[in-house]
Amino acid sequence: MTDHSELAAKIRGKKSVITVMGLGYVGLPIALEFAAKGFPVCGLDNNKKRVEKLKAGRSYINDIPSSKIKKAVRKANFKATTDESVLGESDAVIICVPTPLRKVKDPDVSYVIKAARSMAKYVKRGQLVILESTTYPGTTRDIMMPLLEKKGLKAGKDFFLAFSPERIDPGNKKYSFVNIPKVVGGVDAKSTELGELLYSRVVGRTIGVSTMETAEVTKLLENTFRIVNIALVNEFSMLCNKLGIDVWEVIKAASTKPFGYMPFYPGPGIGGHCIPADPMYLSWKARKVGFKTKMIDLAAVTNRLVPNYVVERIRSILSNQGRKLSLSRVLVVGVTYKKDVNDLRESPALDIINALEKAGTKVSFTDPYIPSLDLPDIRIKGSRLNAELVRRQDLVLIAADHTGLNYRMIAAKAKCIFDTRAIFEALGIKGKNIIKL
Repeated sequence: MTDHSELAAKIRGKKSVITVMGLGYVGLPIALEFAAKGFPVCGLDNNKKRVEKLKAGRSYINDIPSSKIKKAVRKANFKATTDESVLGESDAVIICVPTPLRKVKDPDVSYVIKAARSMAKYVKRGQLVILESTTYPGTTRDIMMPLLEKKGLKAGKDFFLAFSPERIDPGNKKYSFVNIPKVVGGVDAKSTELGELLYSRVVGRTIGVSTMETAEVTKLLENTFRIVNIALVNEFSMLCNKLGIDVWEVIKAASTKPFGYMPFYPGPGIGGHCIPADPMYLSWKARKVGFKTKMIDLAAVTNRLVPNYVVERIRSILSNQGRKLSLSRVLVVGVTYKKDVNDLRESPALDIINALEKAGTKVSFTDPYIPSLDLPDIRIKGSRLNAELVRRQDLVLIAADHTGLNYRMIAAKAKCIFDTRAIFEALGIKGKNIIKL
């Protein structure tokens, strides 16, 4: 049986070599923070362009300034590579690979399997392996562990294995990897202890839980809470529109209650990797054990309908002005799934654009983070936001309320604005041409 004290001593002395597999919006911040704390860190990614950018000190994630990468590279304790042999030289490996949904909304753990197979070639005694990729309960134990044990080494006996859910929130200026508490669940108590010890060198607070499955489901509960409440407020928004009531005013009033209420806000739909996908992992697993997650499934359906609802609202607004959707010009402001990020994954703006184009609408878009949309269903070059562009439109749709856009100019020049984010109200900008979701 491997004594964990040697690895613990290495971690405490910042001598343990850490490899982060997957250098996306989760993995890269983790790698850089450990490097900033003085650990020798390898960033492993199979995307050669990403690796070359990192070697040159250039960032591809707008939350992370290039200066931070340059500093890590200059200190020479961070290196990016596509060479998976670094796994064999590592004391701890943190796996942060994608876990998307297939088109049929079933979990796709192929990236986890691929990462585990790569890790299996190099796993060694006394090594700590942590999976961070959001997934259904049992993935670490039932899929990763057997692959890692193929060489004969046993998890909890020869090497250490744990799951720790990522909690990165892209674009969040208040909370980052270092000040978000870290949940860790290991295959045994020593694996949990080592996972907590490792993260505690960087993160302010760690929480050990009894099993890997508990840690896996913790993340799913967090995002299930969000998808259900977002669906509720989206449905409530539709109802308030029918009743002629301002849902934003209702939310503001309800938020004055100091207990028993937490504000959620409507929008054009949900996007990103987490909220649309993570609860579906739990729903899929539930079906495997004969349980139906009615609340999750209904919330998912409700949220998927919101982009179509937005298009129908646009059709109604234009109709009230004597215009047909098929003969109108619509400018979409912001196409990323949320403000101040350069992430298009599952963005509701794409569904809206697709539906508008199918209806015959002349669609253009502007987004400071996205120069063009070159997707299977949408091919549009982005436009520079200016008064002439706004003036030419029959309707301007605010889909992502990026900071720094000239909303006062939009309000002054647009014939009609459909604001799905209530950004004009937040900025104190009023106008008869502004219609809120």
